[in-house]
Amino acid sequence: MELKKLQALYGLKWNPFCQEIPSEALQSFSDYDRFCYQIEDQVLEGGFSACMGEPGLGKSVVLRMLSEQLSPIPDVIVGELTRPQSSINDFYRELADLFKIPFSVSNRYAGHQTLRNKWRSHIETTLFRPVLLIDEAQTLNSAVIYELKSLSSERFDSKMLITIILAGDLRLVELLETPELKSIQSRLRHRLLLTARDPEDLEEILKEALLRAGASTLMSPELIKTLADKSMGNIRSLMVLAHNCLVEGVRRELPRLDEKLFLELSGSFHKSSSRTSKRLHRVRHV
Repeated sequence: MELKKLQALYGLKWNPFCQEIPSEALQSFSDYDRFCYQIEDQVLEGGFSACMGEPGLGKSVVLRMLSEQLSPIPDVIVGELTRPQSSINDFYRELADLFKIPFSVSNRYAGHQTLRNKWRSHIETTLFRPVLLIDEAQTLNSAVIYELKSLSSERFDSKMLITIILAGDLRLVELLETPELKSIQSRLRHRLLLTARDPEDLEEILKEALLRAGASTLMSPELIKTLADKSMGNIRSLMVLAHNCLVEGVRRELPRLDEKLFLELSGSFHKSSSRTSKRLHRVRHV
């Protein structure tokens, strides 16, 4: 959806319901703030921490906020592992790229030692541990997690060389509860478990998103309440529903988005779903 249309119709500075919102649009909550503060303190000591919860509750937002909060601190290095599902060799390739060291698949041991030496040198110079953020951490294979454990500590686990933040859905909880990875679970310094938000919280999130984007009156109070009630406590679901209303509002060039628009969209969706189900039923019986 073109920003020019949003500006012309509603005076929006950005689409408040898309994923690529600017930093100033990110909303924090008391549990987010507490976790970020804990991690900011943890970079002096290193170790593992985790942010966990069902999809759509804000784990990626927490990591983005962490990155933006830590990166401006002088001498704090923040890296993001973008392919957590990688093999060991690809995992080392990505770490080598993040921390600017040479790496050869034929000599993984040398890469292991070079990384640790670089981190040691950084700690001796700055006292800060480098930070590695890992989203979708439930897709990490066990071998990579063991490698992270081996890389991150020395002196019989009495000294940590890096701060590792794992973020994942509830499969990460199950993964860390397996006998093979219990040792990682016991090393988690801080844990943030995200749960479904109350409808009242979702209403405030939606109002604040509109306010920051510059169009606090774009949606009627009734629509805001309806979207919050229909989202089942899930922030992502809330934003998807709101985005769909915005797209249709732009298409119709409506001056304001209201509950009637949502009901019409819901009715169209249910009719379309019903027609699709009937077609599939006929195909199965041909």
